[in-house]
Amino acid sequence: MPVSALLRLGTARPIIRWGDEVLHTPARPVTDYGSDLQELLADMFATNTSADGAGLAAQQIGVDLAVFIYDCTDETGRRRTGVVCNPVVELPTGRERHLVDYDEGCLSLPGAYTELARPEFATCRGQDQYGDDIEMTAGGTLGRCFQHETDHINGIVFGDRLPTRRRKRLYRDHEHIASRFPLGWPAQ
Repeated sequence: MPVSALLRLGTARPIIRWGDEVLHTPARPVTDYGSDLQELLADMFATNTSADGAGLAAQQIGVDLAVFIYDCTDETGRRRTGVVCNPVVELPTGRERHLVDYDEGCLSLPGAYTELARPEFATCRGQDQYGDDIEMTAGGTLGRCFQHETDHINGIVFGDRLPTRRRKRLYRDHEHIASRFPLGWPAQ
């Protein structure tokens, strides 16, 4: 199904919170690109839109499948929307590696943000919603999204990349506003 159709269909599902086993375990590869996957993708787009997110991995709605969707801007400010199944991210090395500190958050720990240094650009390879090979290089929010969502696929939440003190502060920040995001959010 084209992304334009996936964006119109689907129903928002509850987002799983950090601590749930599915978020801390590597996902199963996507091997079937049929109607079940298309329905999942439509629900992922609906959930991401309802939560005002930049991207969403299937694990964040409780499905241990190696796929994420994105709907955010790249380094030029252009909106980019799509699907990546079985993602692999390649990051620049050596002199090409420039880290950027940016406030990062996660829909699975809603409302809490902290600075995290990540490479300015990332190349993401995988398959689209039809199973065709894709490769994209991006910076901006999209480049960060490639890194963040691929971490989810690998069972990593961005808090795992923080020093202990900052991770604890991030959890405290979330606890102060958790009542704004009741269980079942954003599927109310």
